[in-house]
Amino acid sequence: MLQRDQQRFEDSLKRIDINPLGAAALSGTTYPIDRHETTALLNFGSLYENSLDAVSDRDYIIETLHNISLTMVHLSRFAEEIIFWSTDEAKFITLSDAFSTGSSIMPQKKNPDMAELIRGKVGRTTVI
Repeated sequence: MLQRDQQRFEDSLKRIDINPLGAAALSGTTYPIDRHETTALLNFGSLYENSLDAVSDRDYIIETLHNISLTMVHLSRFAEEIIFWSTDEAKFITLSDAFSTGSSIMPQKKNPDMAELIRGKVGRTTVI
């Protein structure tokens, strides 16, 4: 799951790593620049062939936000499993004190704080 998420980010980077230099609103530039040279000097993966596309492309933003949102959903699912596995009913795992806190009412109880925070933050990314 998380490997696929990483692959999505790496695949998106190919569409982000494009040199827009030399493009201007609706047209290119009259300055004598070598776009291939600036692409190489700035270590871009490629360059935009169409200047209108270079100045109006917003696909990468939506794609990156989607990747973030989907990764957070996957992390939330994993966090939910950790929360359940650490309950007294399941007793499948025991969390280290570094990843949990005690309860103010029941000092012997361990609350999986990190997992609960991850699970709770997913809503901030899926709303986008």
